[in-house]
This record gives sequence, C-alpha cells and structure tokens, in this order.
Amino acid sequence: MKVLLTGAAGFIGRATALRLLDRGDEVVGLDNLNDYYDVSLKLDRLRFLEPRSGFRFVKLDVGDRTGVAELFARERFDRVIHLAAQAGVRYSLKNPHAYVDSNLVGFVNILEGCRHAQVEHLVYASSSSVYGGNTQMPFSEHDSVDHPVSLYAATKKANELMAHCYSHLYGLPTTGLRFFTVYGPWGRPDMALFLFTRAILARQPIDVFNHGNMQRDFTYVDDIVEGVIRVLDRPATSNPGYIAEQPDPATSNVPYRVFNIGNHNPVPLLDFIGAIEEALGISAVKRMLPLQDGDVPATYADTDLLDEWVGFAPATPIGDGVKRFAAWYRDYYKV
Repeated sequence: MKVLLTGAAGFIGRATALRLLDRGDEVVGLDNLNDYYDVSLKLDRLRFLEPRSGFRFVKLDVGDRTGVAELFARERFDRVIHLAAQAGVRYSLKNPHAYVDSNLVGFVNILEGCRHAQVEHLVYASSSSVYGGNTQMPFSEHDSVDHPVSLYAATKKANELMAHCYSHLYGLPTTGLRFFTVYGPWGRPDMALFLFTRAILARQPIDVFNHGNMQRDFTYVDDIVEGVIRVLDRPATSNPGYIAEQPDPATSNVPYRVFNIGNHNPVPLLDFIGAIEEALGISAVKRMLPLQDGDVPATYADTDLLDEWVGFAPATPIGDGVKRFAAWYRDYYKV
C-alpha cells in the first residue's frame, strides 16, 4: 500500500514507519519538525528512515491547508495514519493556540484530503486523556467522554467527533486509537520516563506529582505500533447492531470505530520509578508535589474491543520496557 504517515519524525511515527517499510509498504512521511522538543532527536529518528527503499520525507505542517491539499492530490494515498499533533497535557495550559492550529485545523485538513482523494481508511491518534474526569475503571470505549480536564483532551475528543462527521457524510472509514501513556526507546523528552531517567542519571531530584498517588497504564511503543498496523489493515465498518435510540460511543451506523490501546495493567507511579531505579542501578531523590492542573490520578484501559477487532492486546511488562529504554538512553546520550 501507499501510506501517508504524519508525524513521521515523532516517537511513535518512527517506529510505525519502520514496520510499514519492513513489510513492503510505500511510506510518505510528513512532519513539520517543530521545536516543541529537541529537533536533533527528530532528525536522528529520520536518519533511520531516509535511507530505506520506499520512504520519502515531506517537511510540511498539517495546518498548511494548501500544502496538505496539494500533497493528497499529487500522491493519491491508499491509506493514512495520522499521528501528527501538538502533544502534552501540561503544555496546553501554556500555549492553547498551538493545539487549535495543529489538532483542530490540521485534523480537518487531513480529513478533507482523505475525502477528496477517496482514501480507503484513516487511522488517527486519539488519547486516553479524553476520559478526563471519568473515575470508573477500567476506561471503556462505551463510556461517555464529555468531561475533558485539559484543552489537549478536548482537541482529541473533537477529533473523534470530526472523524464521525466525515464517516457519516462521505463514507470515509475512520478509526481512532486512544493511546495510553506510550513509552520506550526514542521516546519524547517531555514524558515522565525520559525526565526521570535524565534527572536520576544527573543525580538530581525528580518531581513526583500527587505525592506519588498516581497510576498509569504504561504501554510499550512496539505494542502500540502492532495495534496501529493491525487496525490499519482492517478498515472501519458500521456496526450492524448499532441502536440509534441507545447510541454506543465506540461505534456507529457509519464506518467509524474507536479503540483503546493500552497495556490493561495500571502501574503505580512509585513502582514505575522503582523500575527505572532498578534499570539504572541508581536510587532516585523524590520531590513530592501536588497534582497538576489538567492531570488525572489514574488511567486504565479496557482493551476487549481491540482484541475482538484485530486479535491483539498490548502485554509488554513494564520492567522489560523500561530496561530497553534505559539501554537506549545510555547509548544515545553516552551516559
């Protein structure tokens, strides 16, 4: 297949591109290489992809309406994986307009491109953040997600609604994947694993929010990619059992689906830190702090629907994944 992969220089984008190339797909990787975090890390990710046969890189912002439209008209993609977005819950409190430009304007540009080019299937990254103020665990796709607690979460919820509109109006098959706290080698520097590892190796204290009373459904990047690829290969369809009088948020009477993709195993934050300490062989100095605005105390994915749809659910143990990240970090930064 010929696949457009947005966010190709990103953490999940790099790993997804490699999997697509390994199986023989043609990949056009799009990224704007913004400076939200270290651009050199993004460029190093791309260096793994650019020599590969079947890969082409396009530097373009998804918010560029004309540029995106011209790209779709020129390339005629079979399918699209849309990972490009302004990420980060906490940053959305400081720079809300970046989320509107990328996550809302950028997403409608991708939807329009898919519509006019008659793309077979759009798979896009949503987020566990859409569950917001929900406290019923585990989080289920059948639950309402109408109470976001950050603008980032609100934009991801909006993406799901926008996708449904295009599935309804134009018959575009769309599948949203709610990622749960992705981690692993080549990860993002603004994520907890990266921040903790850097500080511990530098013998600096780490910030532990909500006084450590946090749980996260940490999901290893290779598991995320496996889910993305399997879902890509099975375009969304309407649910023949959908009842309009009792609407199910996870499906519809149009080709629209939403799935959680998480490890189905919430890990206490202090246990996660313990796994990092073990992998590095260094004890952390912890600075206990209150819960931050926009954050939630716990995430926990119900992955039954994903398993039923594509026969897969993430399962990499946290200890294994953290060790792989620590080994990569030491090698990459020579520490």
